[in-house]
Amino acid sequence: MAEAIVFLVEDDTAVRKGCEQALTLADIAVRGFADAESMLAALALTPPAMVVTDVRLPGRDGMAVLRELRQFDRELPVLLITGHGDVAMAVEAMREGAHDFIEKPFASERLIAAVRSGLEKRALRLENRQLKERLGSGTTQIIGQSPAMQHIRQLVSTLAPTGVDILLNGETGSGKEVVARAIHEASGRRGPFVAINCGALPESVFESELFGHEAGAFTGAGKRRIGRIEHASGGTLFLDEIESMPLNLQVKLLRVLQERSIERLGSNTAIPVDCRLVAASKADLKAEADAGGFRADLYYRLNVVSIDLPPLRQRREDIPLLMAAFLNDAAQRYQRPLAEWSPADLARWQAHDWPGNVRELKNVADRWALGLPDNLLNTVHNGLTGLSLAAQVEAAEKAIVEAALRQSNGNVAQAAELLQTPKKTVYDKLSRYAISADTYRSK
Repeated sequence: MAEAIVFLVEDDTAVRKGCEQALTLADIAVRGFADAESMLAALALTPPAMVVTDVRLPGRDGMAVLRELRQFDRELPVLLITGHGDVAMAVEAMREGAHDFIEKPFASERLIAAVRSGLEKRALRLENRQLKERLGSGTTQIIGQSPAMQHIRQLVSTLAPTGVDILLNGETGSGKEVVARAIHEASGRRGPFVAINCGALPESVFESELFGHEAGAFTGAGKRRIGRIEHASGGTLFLDEIESMPLNLQVKLLRVLQERSIERLGSNTAIPVDCRLVAASKADLKAEADAGGFRADLYYRLNVVSIDLPPLRQRREDIPLLMAAFLNDAAQRYQRPLAEWSPADLARWQAHDWPGNVRELKNVADRWALGLPDNLLNTVHNGLTGLSLAAQVEAAEKAIVEAALRQSNGNVAQAAELLQTPKKTVYDKLSRYAISADTYRSK
């Protein structure tokens, strides 16, 4: 088993080094970070057994760090170091799931005792946690702390064990296959997850791919072939871009859903199948059905239970966690050091509209991990063609300020820290661009 390591976040170098030394002398493995961003970026690469963090940090404060850590792992013990009258905030953090807090100045023994308590709590929960992971909750794949993504995780947890067929609606790149896989893993079904992109299959092979065929069923069919639906028996069949399925095959799919059996091409024998269908569409299937481009009876059969995935531009607060996860994946894949980002980088990313959604963000993360520019400098100015340079600069500045307010939940002081600018300057920008910080505060 890997050694339990404690992540320590403290921007005061002397305090950080002192805490590291005290914990090391107590035979507790520790890794120090000067800010929350670098710690969050290291989470996926080396998951800690506990996090100790100062409440006052450049960028995110202790409460924001706690919320993101709770998103990463709800059972991860978090110990807060408080000072500057932050005890009230620490008490609030305790209500939100923090393990404990200690006040500055503190003795080394107090820190060690609090950390050991957290590690013991972690050890007691580890067996139960591993059991849950073996059962495959699946929802940990769905990254995001926005209300919309929390709601989707709740739906997946509730619906996955029921076996009901599900329709996923969302724009290209919004994560429909990720949610489909999470549904499969949380379902407890022992069979495989079988994915088909209906938009990528030529119509000439579609039926054979889906239903299989017997030897001699058509020219070139030299031997029997098991189709994807039959292969998915006992598991989950994921039909992506189902709006692209030919109309004549939609009739056969409807029959499969009703009778739970298939007939291979060239055979009259019905073969029972026990597969759960998760379909996904980037189009409005109701509008397609009304226009005759999709069978209405299949639409109503699929639409009994549906989940709508929001585009990334509607959940910008999830961008830091997504970027951290993708950068960690890319660092391992390309065998490179973890890439860093600045508050200005984050503000630029949060100001972007992301027409390609999470898939586009992942591509940007791959470029960033390789040391390449994100190529978003011009895309921030969507719709600004024809405006004067001054107007374009003002529009970009407004978008960046708004992105910082989204990230800080409407807290102007935190937004100023993110933007590395005086708080008065931010207030001046709010007045100049008629921006209300209240608009970005959680209700």
